[in-house]
Amino acid sequence: MKYLRFAHEGRTLLGAVVAEGEVAILGEGDSVLAIIGADPSAAPRVALDAVRLLAPIARPPKFLAAGLNYLDHIIECGLERPSSLVAFNKQSTCVIGPFDAVHAPRASTMLDYEGELGVVIGRRCRHVPADRAHEVVAGYVVVNDVSARDWQARTPTITLGKSFDTHGPTGPWLVTPDEVGDPHQLGIRTWVNTELVQDGNTADMVFNIWSQIETLSTVCTLEPGDIIATGTPAGVGLARNPPRFLKPGDVVRVEIDRIGAIQNPVIAEPADTAFGF
Repeated sequence: MKYLRFAHEGRTLLGAVVAEGEVAILGEGDSVLAIIGADPSAAPRVALDAVRLLAPIARPPKFLAAGLNYLDHIIECGLERPSSLVAFNKQSTCVIGPFDAVHAPRASTMLDYEGELGVVIGRRCRHVPADRAHEVVAGYVVVNDVSARDWQARTPTITLGKSFDTHGPTGPWLVTPDEVGDPHQLGIRTWVNTELVQDGNTADMVFNIWSQIETLSTVCTLEPGDIIATGTPAGVGLARNPPRFLKPGDVVRVEIDRIGAIQNPVIAEPADTAFGF
């Protein structure tokens, strides 16, 4: 099943894709996890093309991510294969919807894309063994781990370069594991405008999804709604010759087999983003 969060006629709704071009309305709220398992058969319906898709989870409790997790990406960066999972976090305020605008920050000149498979945790868990990690997954989303490379380079944690507002597009919906099948056999592609810049497969992860969940849950409790971005294949703008950074007017599309696609225009950071003082 595909569960989605969407705006329609002034309301923020939750629903499921039940037929070609139709969405069953199953409730209201900030997370599609609230409706997983709900019966859509008698629910009112609306045309999919009549709604605006939003991030499936508005504010994930944690937004964790894997770095250097595809061998071809490690090679293009001129780095050594890590012996253990390289993990970092993106602040949850970076999350936007699957078709919302990404801001090119006033404070950065090195804006980059990273198409990734996102894993959504469905149950509170700790010390999850790899062979049971599939049990805690609610579903999968497409993620663009947008990165301000100049800020990323300023600190070993790289969190600042990963957490600018609007730098976490997710969606277009959450797809349940039964519909995805093996998450380690999915093609993942990224376009900038009309140019295909990334073309990989989740089979090429250095640390697979189950290993990532095992490692992360050893350190901290994973909670429903947490998102894990599982790494990006080769083709990022930083590693191109010459480097190819995003600029206002670009459009970035990330597509993953059996999940769907997100597509985000890049705009200059608006002047009104300073507030609160």
